Amino acid sequence: MHLLAFLHIPLYHFLVVHSCPSICTCIYGTTGTADLRLVQCSDPRISNVPINIPADTVKLRLEKTLITRVPRAAFFNLSELLFLWLTYNYITTIHPSSFVNLRVLRELRLDGNLLTTFPWEGLRDMPRLQTLGLHNNQLSSLPSQAALFLPNITYLDLSSNRLTMLSAELLDLWFPLLGQLQRSPQRRVLGLHDNPWMCDCQIALVVSLSMSLGSPVVLMDQLVTCSRSLGQSGMLLTKVELPHCMRPSIQPAATRVTSLRGSNVILRCVATGYPTPTLTWVKISNYADCCRQDITGDNEHLPRKLESSMQGSPRVGVRWSIISLDDLGFKDTGEYRCQARNMAGKSEAPVKLKVVGVTRLSRLPKKSQKTPPKSTSNSKKLNQNRTTSLTPSLKDNQLPRAIAPPTQKNNTQTLPVTVSKVLPIYKPSKTNLKGPKKMTKEPLSSL
Repeated sequence: MHLLAFLHIPLYHFLVVHSCPSICTCIYGTTGTADLRLVQCSDPRISNVPINIPADTVKLRLEKTLITRVPRAAFFNLSELLFLWLTYNYITTIHPSSFVNLRVLRELRLDGNLLTTFPWEGLRDMPRLQTLGLHNNQLSSLPSQAALFLPNITYLDLSSNRLTMLSAELLDLWFPLLGQLQRSPQRRVLGLHDNPWMCDCQIALVVSLSMSLGSPVVLMDQLVTCSRSLGQSGMLLTKVELPHCMRPSIQPAATRVTSLRGSNVILRCVATGYPTPTLTWVKISNYADCCRQDITGDNEHLPRKLESSMQGSPRVGVRWSIISLDDLGFKDTGEYRCQARNMAGKSEAPVKLKVVGVTRLSRLPKKSQKTPPKSTSNSKKLNQNRTTSLTPSLKDNQLPRAIAPPTQKNNTQTLPVTVSKVLPIYKPSKTNLKGPKKMTKEPLSSL
């Protein structure tokens, strides 16, 4: 795009860089043309942006002309330009690429024109811009995306337009929340007066915060007026009773959720506040104690903003939101936060999700193979214990079988010893004695 704009620049832009246009006034420094400082073009016959402005111009003023539009790359050859004033013309249209190659521009003024919109994205071509004047135009809205291109602007004059509302993104830029401050906020000068602001707590909060001690914003004029409707005349904010902004209060449906792997789960939260808060879901972290070996390959960057599955506002001051997580895996474990914010502040509520399930199915067959041997060994030990425990409780008529018969010669010497050890402990009673006739009382007593 820059190359195309370069090709459309006439050749005499480079051949006569120090000549002053006949319809303009050039003010030089004390050492001649090498110190060109100011070019002013105020001829009412000028209807287009002059194309033969000297390339070493530092300040250009196009004022009180018939210029109605600013074309693409209108100032491409003015790479040393620091101040650009296009004030009190009839400009209605500015191309988004009008300010290409103005890398060192510090001040841009478009006061007193007929602009209904402004190409905020064109501010990217002026990274060092600090002053932007849009006073006395016909701007009716200030879009939320404008906040993306205004972080370096320290002087912004939006007075005497047709603005009715300010977006929350702009208020976050001008009045950052205390929890988000990493350093002292940049001080800004804002011109918001002489606009038909709607009487709500947003514009009232801007005025009240600007008047507080240590405020990062200073208003050019604190006499800001508002109207209940566009047809009404303005009323001073200091004399209007407006509803007070209320910081969001958030309530999740559950703070801890445990779900099976492969299942689906829905997380829900409800927030109240005034103005009605906006809700967003953010994943903060993974669980450190859950199945680390299954999520080590996950290169997820946290925190990560999540898309809400459904969101609604049943009435003013209330908003609810849900997210749906399908086919859960271990990578879904972690802490989720439902964040609610409005002009008065920001709140959040954590929801911890834990996914449980079998991690390695290959272990199941090994467990089933080991089970039978263990039961066999246990049964053997159990049988042995039962055998030893049952030995003392044998019936009396089984004792001769456990002892070697007395007729065997090789056991005749050990028999009395064996019997003497057993019989005193398990001495049969008279009533239950049913042994052979040879086993009488006399031999027993003699033993």
